[in-house]
Amino acid sequence: MEQNENASKIETQASTDTEQAIESTEREVEVIPSPEEMLKEAERKSQEHYDAWMYAKAEGENIRRRAAEDVSKAQKFAVERFSNEMLAVMDSLQAGLAVETASVESFKSGMELTLKQLSSVFDKFNITEINPVGEKLDPHKHQAIGMVDSDQPANTVVSVMQKGYALNDRVLRPAMVMVAKAKE
Repeated sequence: MEQNENASKIETQASTDTEQAIESTEREVEVIPSPEEMLKEAERKSQEHYDAWMYAKAEGENIRRRAAEDVSKAQKFAVERFSNEMLAVMDSLQAGLAVETASVESFKSGMELTLKQLSSVFDKFNITEINPVGEKLDPHKHQAIGMVDSDQPANTVVSVMQKGYALNDRVLRPAMVMVAKAKE
């Protein structure tokens, strides 16, 4: 009898295990979507990716366009501050010319004041003078226009015919200079 009871228990257990396996398989079958559902999901994801790509592309174009506008404005208005400062110098020159009872002394003092204004503007905008008397010739900053006999070493600047100018260490105009000849 015990054997029958054990066999009955085993059959009941096997039957229960089989039913659970069938239910489990049925649940798994329910989880797997149909090909149509899978296609719809893939199309939805595809559309999401396409929309995100189009947004990124449009945003990139907007950034490029804004940058181009900023560069254009910077080029157009780069000298605005400098121009405003130069207006004061122009006003001083015009006022000096408008004086009716002018003497040489008043012209000279007016020119000195205007030169101070101009020097102030140059300092404000880092425009420096290149006046290389006594220095070795530097072809990046100086333009030799002639050679003269001198007691100084060869290729040394003896005199400056026209001063040069640099903007933030970039040469705007080289100084025109006379240099010493090599001694023979």
